[in-house]
Amino acid sequence: MIELWHCADARSFRVLWGLEELGVDYRLHLLPFPPRVHAREFLAINPLGTIPAFRDGETFMTESAAILQYLAVKYGPQLGVAPDEPDYGAWLNFLVFGEASLTFPQAIVLRYSRLEPGKAEVVAEDYAKWFLGRLRWIDRALADGRDWLVAGRFTLADASVGYALLLAHHLKLDETFSPQIRAYWERLNARPAFQRAKAAQKDEALASPF
Repeated sequence: MIELWHCADARSFRVLWGLEELGVDYRLHLLPFPPRVHAREFLAINPLGTIPAFRDGETFMTESAAILQYLAVKYGPQLGVAPDEPDYGAWLNFLVFGEASLTFPQAIVLRYSRLEPGKAEVVAEDYAKWFLGRLRWIDRALADGRDWLVAGRFTLADASVGYALLLAHHLKLDETFSPQIRAYWERLNARPAFQRAKAAQKDEALASPF
């Protein structure tokens, strides 16, 4: 069975959401954040102490965007884009864009505005502006009234980017979303699989000892 080590609404939420979209069986391990500090035993699973940690048989992965690609290729081609489709390159780009261009700067904002305040608030403000500037690419992709980023349908690229918008919501950066991105975010968090993923982490939290 697939296993996912996860912290509530952290990067690993991408994978949890993807699993719910696919409807595959999985076992969820909910950890306190950051697990390398508050759940030292997790280092035996992932020596980096980062989440997600994902296991499927002999396969072990730690990069959320790569895990989404793995899931689409192995379990749900309908949530991916095939190499012979025109939007294949765009799909791969948005899978990575959601993490590298949208989540990375927000991780800096989170660290210096919430987890370690008093150290580098100016840095946090600069990275918040970086994130908001990168949203121009999402606005462009949703031009002409498109609901989803590529191929005229929801794919796991939307989950990758959607997690970055979820993080922005927690950091209150969504207050400056354009109307187009706000509408896109509302479509994403209204998806049944998104809601099931939120419920799954809540249920696991109720059963967890921490």
